[in-house]
Amino acid sequence: MSAAMAWPLVLTILGAIFGSFIGALVVRWPAGRSVMDGRSACDACGRTLGPAELVPLVSYVVQRGRCRGCGVAIDRRHWWIELLAAAIGGAAGLVAPGWEGVGGAVFGWLLLALAALDLTAFWLPDRLTGLLAAAGLIAGAAGFAPPLTDRLIGGGFGFGMLALVAWGYERTRGRAGMGGGDPKLLGAIGLWLGWRMIPAVLVIASLIGLGVAAFAHWTGRRISRDTALPFGTLLAVAAYPAWIAMIVLAP
Repeated sequence: MSAAMAWPLVLTILGAIFGSFIGALVVRWPAGRSVMDGRSACDACGRTLGPAELVPLVSYVVQRGRCRGCGVAIDRRHWWIELLAAAIGGAAGLVAPGWEGVGGAVFGWLLLALAALDLTAFWLPDRLTGLLAAAGLIAGAAGFAPPLTDRLIGGGFGFGMLALVAWGYERTRGRAGMGGGDPKLLGAIGLWLGWRMIPAVLVIASLIGLGVAAFAHWTGRRISRDTALPFGTLLAVAAYPAWIAMIVLAP
């Protein structure tokens, strides 16, 4: 097998493995449960899971989405997050075979965790956002594109732009309209993509948000200008394709 094909395969497998951890994080962390202590167990009955029940994606299919012990349905977020993490890793390996692809996969996996937490709990933990930011600085220092200077400018630009929007909204409407984690997330994204990609990420995220609102209206669900949307999720969904486009279109 050529190196060009080995990287996507390895990162796909690693993605499924990391996706298993991310899924547990998303299900348990908002509920105040640790994902680091003790062995993996069923979320419903607490039974310790055996090795055959911990194979990412495969175990879910073989068990038909249910715990072997209690028969309760396994939270579908585990399956979808493992699948998305595998796809993120494979895509990174395809567009950037090598260590740059590993960096891109890490970027995507951290975005996936943040997007899922914001979608399910409207929560962007500072620890994860800080880890995303630190990883972006490390990638820049390692020489991966864009240059470190562009990343630093992007971090400040991304954070400052959304912080200014949040401040203006609060001054105008008399109440907060954006969570404090959103500017931090866009700042961390800027440390990965550089300042030139920040406007594109914002435009794509806004268009996705408009699409979600239009779909909700079309399906009969009531939505107003005060309806809360997980903007961090929209930013994360927009940022990873932006990284892929940046790599593919690089001169």
